[in-house]
Amino acid sequence: MLQALPRIGRRRALLGSVAVCAVLGLLLWWLLPIGPNSPKGTVTFSTGTPTGVYQKYGVLLRTAIDKDLPGLDVRLLNSDGSQENVRRVATGKADFTIAAADAVEAYILEDGPGADRLRGCARLYDDYVHLVVPRSSPVQSVADLKGRTVAVGPGGSGVRLIADHVLAAAGLDPKTDITPHPAGIGTMPTLLKEGRIDAFFWSGGLPTGAITQLSQQSAVRLVPIGSDLVTKLHAQGGGSRYYRAAVMPADAYPPAENGSSVQTLAVANVLVTRADMDANLTEKLTRAVIDSRDRIGAQVHAAQLVDLRSAIYTDPLELHEGARRYYRSVKP
Repeated sequence: MLQALPRIGRRRALLGSVAVCAVLGLLLWWLLPIGPNSPKGTVTFSTGTPTGVYQKYGVLLRTAIDKDLPGLDVRLLNSDGSQENVRRVATGKADFTIAAADAVEAYILEDGPGADRLRGCARLYDDYVHLVVPRSSPVQSVADLKGRTVAVGPGGSGVRLIADHVLAAAGLDPKTDITPHPAGIGTMPTLLKEGRIDAFFWSGGLPTGAITQLSQQSAVRLVPIGSDLVTKLHAQGGGSRYYRAAVMPADAYPPAENGSSVQTLAVANVLVTRADMDANLTEKLTRAVIDSRDRIGAQVHAAQLVDLRSAIYTDPLELHEGARRYYRSVKP
């Protein structure tokens, strides 16, 4: 008959068992997901024109999400820009998008379908307003566009919205004082080179590839948009309150700026979704957006400006509950 273990032996055996269980527990914690499962399924992300920053940002963000959330299939949809993006998300034709704050506000004020369901996830980078003309053009200010043919973007674009506001602030009627052309950034440079337009407006992150390429191939320049227009823009009300005076750095488009910075306007971009979007998915996607800043910023300079301290300010939209959870989890 086996002898009973001494008391000290039993104690050591018990402590050893506890230690083994603790180690196994840590291994399980490390290897297995704790809490809500990683999101799975398909989400649609409305981006922008193929040569714009929205589209490039969307492609790089999808790559980052594929790495961080492998169970999630992100499908990108090209669009004409902010106005179309907002409408798509509000009406359920897309799940997430990037849109300029002025376009979001305009949609809300117009009481567009589903406007009350829109929610913000993060404030991202700023769009800068570009007014591009041939270097030999006599146009020195927005007011000088009177009587000229100007590309102002498609009807559903954020560019069209901004161009109309800026022209009005400069005392011009966007419909009668210029000949508006509905071209987008994909064709604006070619039209300018061929002399079929006298100027074009663009609003996008810095730098925008299409304008970089144009400045390297043709003699063009950027027309300053003076800070005096900001007061007039704000007086218009609505989404115009989101425009602010800004300076386009000299290294944004060196051939077009001739070593000098250019006065212009800027407006913040917001990552947008709907109130009914799953909170767990939204929390994880918001985290992926913030965590991928440096990876995306290596190829899209504007993304380097995404800042956790300011990302929470998604005005004019209320934060989505999932995004709110994320910011609470990383609060110092």
